[in-house]
Amino acid sequence: MVLALLVCGLVVVLVAVGLFVFGLRRRLIQRSGGTFDCSLRWNVAEEPDTTGKGWVYGVARYSGDRINWFRVFSYAPRPRRSLERSAIEVRARRAPEGEEELALLSDSVVLGCVHNGTRLELAMSEDALTGFLAWLEAAPPGQRVNVA
Repeated sequence: MVLALLVCGLVVVLVAVGLFVFGLRRRLIQRSGGTFDCSLRWNVAEEPDTTGKGWVYGVARYSGDRINWFRVFSYAPRPRRSLERSAIEVRARRAPEGEEELALLSDSVVLGCVHNGTRLELAMSEDALTGFLAWLEAAPPGQRVNVA
């Protein structure tokens, strides 16, 4: 009986510590500012896939001439993807369709992009999209920028 209570107590403590570290990581990512909620679908096909599969919820952070993208449900301290401003080419903008509406946050806009030859899609709110496109267009003089 004592052993069962000890094991249950240990499990509760481990879950609490895990949730605390999870929240602390999110705070550390957002601490430096310039963050926005952004879902990502990497290496997509030519035609839009509206089944809602492949989307990963995350947080993006502006960092100079890069956007660092972190998975929300992860303990990793480093970004999962890093997108260079000069390598991002915006190809299309669309509203989520079909099952995508369930997979993405409400009022998301899907942005079809190419980054160093890899097709990807970013889904973000209208406000975040405005900031993202302004960031892309605000590249230093002489830097190639392609915004649809």
